[in-house]
Amino acid sequence: MKNTAMGFTEHHYPTHDGLTLYYRCYGSGGDVVVCLPGLTRNSRDFDEIATHLATRYRVLCLDLRGRGRSGRDPDWRNYHPATYISDTWSLLDQQGIASAILIGTSLGGLMAMIMASQQAGRVQAVILNDAGPEADPAGYARILASFEQQGVVKNWPDAIRQCRQTYEAALPDMPEAFWRDFVRRNYREGANGQPELDSDPNIGEAIRKGDLSRIAGIQVDPWAAFGAVTMPCLVLRGELSDILSADIVERMARLKPDLKQAVIPKRGHAPLLNEPASIKAIDAFLKHTLMNGA
Repeated sequence: MKNTAMGFTEHHYPTHDGLTLYYRCYGSGGDVVVCLPGLTRNSRDFDEIATHLATRYRVLCLDLRGRGRSGRDPDWRNYHPATYISDTWSLLDQQGIASAILIGTSLGGLMAMIMASQQAGRVQAVILNDAGPEADPAGYARILASFEQQGVVKNWPDAIRQCRQTYEAALPDMPEAFWRDFVRRNYREGANGQPELDSDPNIGEAIRKGDLSRIAGIQVDPWAAFGAVTMPCLVLRGELSDILSADIVERMARLKPDLKQAVIPKRGHAPLLNEPASIKAIDAFLKHTLMNGA
């Protein structure tokens, strides 16, 4: 464990196949919140919401394998939701955490739904950040194209330009200072001193060649996984999202009538979770959920 001056402690834990993974811990409350990031994202995305929640909860923010400060897998075929989910259960087991609230952004939301369907008794509640059991085809195509478009950058101004090109449609009207901070969450300084994406390039290989529809060799229906989310669930949808459409959320609500919903203004895929609308919705949902003993 490493203490920091930033309001969290840093930790590492071993996986069943020998990798060492990283997570941050905020707060020390009795209820545990686990934050699961998007496809190429990492624990740093959750800093503001984790800091906010840390006054009431113990918040764990994970770097999935191949991202951030977690180890990179030599076999790209392990960059798969089944492996990420297994790694997360392993962390909860090693920490003796009997149950947790899951907050998942994009890929992390899919993980949260599947985890809830696997071990419902260990999931108190689920918060889906611009994630559902289906993705709008146009948005999914954009994400795939972004893997091909992100090239080598020479310096930090180049990294900022590339980052804005990728995310500005989802995060409009943000000041330059925001992008300088945001790029540091996406890139790291490489061995040659140049910025590089803080995720393994082989994650793209897994997307192109892997079968993401199977978990532990079993075909997974994401709608069936969502249907098994019997515990309280909140879905946040970015108003401008090209991944989670209003129609998909409407279908989710028909399947789960007690689904809580919030639309986050001026956000695409995905909200940052530091927006007043995000914080208000999360606070209200958790207060109601825990008051009712879910």
